[in-house]
Amino acid sequence: MDKKYFAPSELIINEDGSIFHLHVKPEELADKVILVGDPGRVALVASHFEKIESEANSREFRTVTGIYKGKQITALSTGIGCDNIDIVVNELDALANIDFKTRKEKDELRSLTLVRIGTCGGLQLNTPVGTYIASQKSIGFDGLLNFYARRNEVCDLEFEKEFKKQVEWDDHMGNPYVANADIALTEQIAQDDMVRGVTIACGGFFGPQGRELRLPLHDPKLNEKIETFEYKGMHITNFEMESSALAGLASLMGHKALTCCMVIANRLVKEVNSGYKNTIDGLITRVLDRI
Repeated sequence: MDKKYFAPSELIINEDGSIFHLHVKPEELADKVILVGDPGRVALVASHFEKIESEANSREFRTVTGIYKGKQITALSTGIGCDNIDIVVNELDALANIDFKTRKEKDELRSLTLVRIGTCGGLQLNTPVGTYIASQKSIGFDGLLNFYARRNEVCDLEFEKEFKKQVEWDDHMGNPYVANADIALTEQIAQDDMVRGVTIACGGFFGPQGRELRLPLHDPKLNEKIETFEYKGMHITNFEMESSALAGLASLMGHKALTCCMVIANRLVKEVNSGYKNTIDGLITRVLDRI
């Protein structure tokens, strides 16, 4: 059977042979990828590399591939939000698994290891400021995965059902989905010094995370219900904005993915560390050593 041809309008390749948004070429991508939100944090990750092999910059997407303790690693910034994760993961998969000359899927597919290093807001007493959380499950408020076929095959449908029931979810806000991180990768990275968490990935920083400025919230008690949610001994540990799309898309595409975040604010006790940029390097080096 002939392989699907990916038309120029679907797979956009720049004149220099790089992928449209990231401006990265296939030969510049490592199998191990560190994803960060802030473009400035790519330099912090790359500062640990013994050797830099390639660099690319385009909009919020900054990419550096280099060598760390004998391992080839790509550090890449995604910007904020699941919409950007959709761009990044699809383009990384294309770089790995589509032949740019024939515009068809390669005979041998690569499985990438994707670890996002980010920041988050803690929602429990056992997630104070400074805690490292590895998101073993992510609840997507963004709705992104609902646009892809086979979404139910990689989601925890019973968890979704129970979550909607307990928090009295209004379907007008879209259908949340529960995506799982790769189990083996979670064990490899989290080990015994990261909290195994259930993370909510929000479609915004303010209203979706229960912050109220001038606009009133649709459900002012949603955060209270989220904080008291419990299912099979699991509680929701933190808020961030990318983990669900990363875990879900990676699972659908045959890649391994995990999100690791440092808590910089605890919403329950109203604490915040606005100077977190000076301390997140500890999480970066831990992930680099373990990936």
